[in-house]
Amino acid sequence: MKILAIETATEACSAALLIDDAVIERYELAPQRHNRLILPMIESLLAEAGIKIAQVDALAFGRGPGSFTGVRIAAGVAQGIAFGADLPVVPVSTLAALAQDALTEASETIAFPCIDARMSEVYWGVYRKGEAGLAELLGQESVLPPDRVSFPDQAGGVGIGSGWKTYGSVLEERLGGCVKRLMPDRFPRAAMVARLGADAFGKGLFVQPEQALPVYLRDNVAKKPGGDRRA
Repeated sequence: MKILAIETATEACSAALLIDDAVIERYELAPQRHNRLILPMIESLLAEAGIKIAQVDALAFGRGPGSFTGVRIAAGVAQGIAFGADLPVVPVSTLAALAQDALTEASETIAFPCIDARMSEVYWGVYRKGEAGLAELLGQESVLPPDRVSFPDQAGGVGIGSGWKTYGSVLEERLGGCVKRLMPDRFPRAAMVARLGADAFGKGLFVQPEQALPVYLRDNVAKKPGGDRRA
């Protein structure tokens, strides 16, 4: 199986190519440069692997939540490539990608991915390590103030993502002893989007290019003065 994945929903821009169980990736922290970096990253991956886009089985992308502009870039690039190459598309949650990163590295079986959503809110989800070590959502993803996050009554979780860097003390107070490890400097990566996308593609959970749409969670997209538009 060959899955090409892209992720541009946060400050990090990345692309990855999964071929069977092996993944190669391009990753760079580059706020506001995603639109200039993502296509060269994809071209570089295909060249390194010695394949053409037509040989890819599907394209996976980080569907959000995250930066309004970043999520739109990922969806737009995914649609454009998929239309041109006649490929199916697998939308993957950016929170799921964060959770997969944590659950792949840590020994804990619960992950609390959290992205700073600006406007004193966070994008929040709770995931567990499921079949084949892949992240499975518990409940629903949401956007809400950090002091109102919900979580299952389970210990041993890993906090990951920019929300923990911005609101770590509030979140830890809210979750009490549930948090055993923190990874506040991590961003969603295309490598994890690729792994989750491959699993979803194998289960038939893909869409046609025109259905590859962003997921914002927040209805009222706004722009703070001097800031990034967030969904």
